[in-house]
Amino acid sequence: MTSHIMPTYNRLPVTFERGEGVWLIDTNNQRYLDALSGIAVCNLGHVHPAVTKAICAQSEKLLHTSNLYNIANQEVLADKLIKKSGMSNVFFCNSGAEANEAAIKLARKYGHEKGISNPAIIVMEKSFHGRTLATLSATGNVKVQQGFAPLVDGFIRVPYNNITAIKNALDLNKNIVAILVEPIQGEGGINIPAPDYLNQLRSICDEYKILMMLDEIQAGIGRTGQFLAYQHNKILPDVCTLAKALGNGVPIGACLATGKAAEILTAGAHGSTFGGNPLACAAGIAVLDSLDAENLIALAQIKGDSLQARFTEQLKANPHVINIRNKGLMIGIELDQPCAELVNLALAQHLLINVTNETTIRLLPPLIINEQESLHLVNTLVAIITDYTAKIH
Repeated sequence: MTSHIMPTYNRLPVTFERGEGVWLIDTNNQRYLDALSGIAVCNLGHVHPAVTKAICAQSEKLLHTSNLYNIANQEVLADKLIKKSGMSNVFFCNSGAEANEAAIKLARKYGHEKGISNPAIIVMEKSFHGRTLATLSATGNVKVQQGFAPLVDGFIRVPYNNITAIKNALDLNKNIVAILVEPIQGEGGINIPAPDYLNQLRSICDEYKILMMLDEIQAGIGRTGQFLAYQHNKILPDVCTLAKALGNGVPIGACLATGKAAEILTAGAHGSTFGGNPLACAAGIAVLDSLDAENLIALAQIKGDSLQARFTEQLKANPHVINIRNKGLMIGIELDQPCAELVNLALAQHLLINVTNETTIRLLPPLIINEQESLHLVNTLVAIITDYTAKIH
């Protein structure tokens, strides 16, 4: 069949037509364990009953009115997010890239209000913040930027997990107004910084009176064992961006702010036609309620640590496995060379994984994964890695 879809993805040769928890079923009725969760989106798995019920009920009442009017579900979801995050207010949009766009605009406006005509934002090497022109410019991946010059200026890049580099940048450039950073780099290879990295960033931002902006789009909504990854460090950023798992598959993004940052975006400064519409917010409410009702956030840390320990034990003798790391159910298995072929090898064994930063197997299984499914994931993937690396010379 001829496809009229732009070839922006090298899609795998499978089409799924339904889901059940951690499983996806293809058009040939074959079952696959989804250890990627639609790239950290379906934290509650597929066809979660509470989310399905909320979407169906809302679709029978009202889908869209626009932000020209009050939206009750938006108010409810905002209240829940503020209580869980410790932040002050929320701007709703439709995706992670849009949430980061809002954060970038907020930071620039903050700079202009301080009299800085060319505000700059510190961003990290190997980061990923989205594919719009501004978020692409903030992203630390030359490959995804190729062909889109001229990029948006105003970003100063430093190595991730390097406090000295940040201080040096701040001493050299008085136009810096914010630091935008992922608490854990997902696309960059499940890179987990030093335990006090975020605490040091918080102190630096306070010292220099700049905004601390955390991109929690992949790490947030319970995946790391806290509702938001920064809560492991007992700090509060000025800005925090969310998306992905907030709607469990329904597109929704959010830019949260507090303190001085909560006062920057006023009427007319930013907007979104679809952002925070009744349907998306109904899904978000159901997601947050389900995380609490099923105690999934605390279990994410336990399940993730258990998976990491099992992988470590079974792969410790493999010389091609450099490192196995995790923060909750964000898991990276790093090999000593590029291993993109593993994605298709896993697909053949009905397991859905991802390879990021060329050498790291990225696992983002649904938070609802049980013991039997975890064992299946470990045993299947260890066999694939073992067979694959045995052929490396």
